[in-house]
Amino acid sequence: MASVVGTYARAFADVVVGKADPARMIEELRSFEALLEESVQLRRVMENPSIPGEQKRAVLDAVVQRTGGSRAVRNFIAVLTDHRRLSLFGEIVKQVEQELNERLGFADARVTSARTLSESEKQALEGEIAKLTGKRVRARYRQDPSLLGGVVVQVGSTIYNGSVNGQLERIREQLVS
Repeated sequence: MASVVGTYARAFADVVVGKADPARMIEELRSFEALLEESVQLRRVMENPSIPGEQKRAVLDAVVQRTGGSRAVRNFIAVLTDHRRLSLFGEIVKQVEQELNERLGFADARVTSARTLSESEKQALEGEIAKLTGKRVRARYRQDPSLLGGVVVQVGSTIYNGSVNGQLERIREQLVS
């Protein structure tokens, strides 16, 4: 199924790049994903093969009109619905985001810190991440007091652990060996 997910993600990225705001498109896809998770009835209607495509598209049009979604996202969801791929929607959204980030030179970073970081600390940290990755950085921040101090940064599958807990763990490993 990974190739199917990638195929749809690349196709949507082709439509979006240069023609629309990729961040807005991702936000719309995430909003629809959340809507599908919240509304079991909507998901059942959209995934039910016995309901004609025209009726599904009418429901989709009503949802898009109510949420103020774009035509590109509406059409993409319609294609997924018509080809019975809506069950893969969450995976496809993640892949679309990765595809767009790669094409536009962005790196998504998840930063976990023991305390709230100031704006200057965030900028300095994002600058360091940009140096490491060679890409522009979009960082999402969260707090975890159990770190005791420092930060843990995850970019893709790479984790940079600069937390006090991480340092204590490295010291413990050195002492054991």
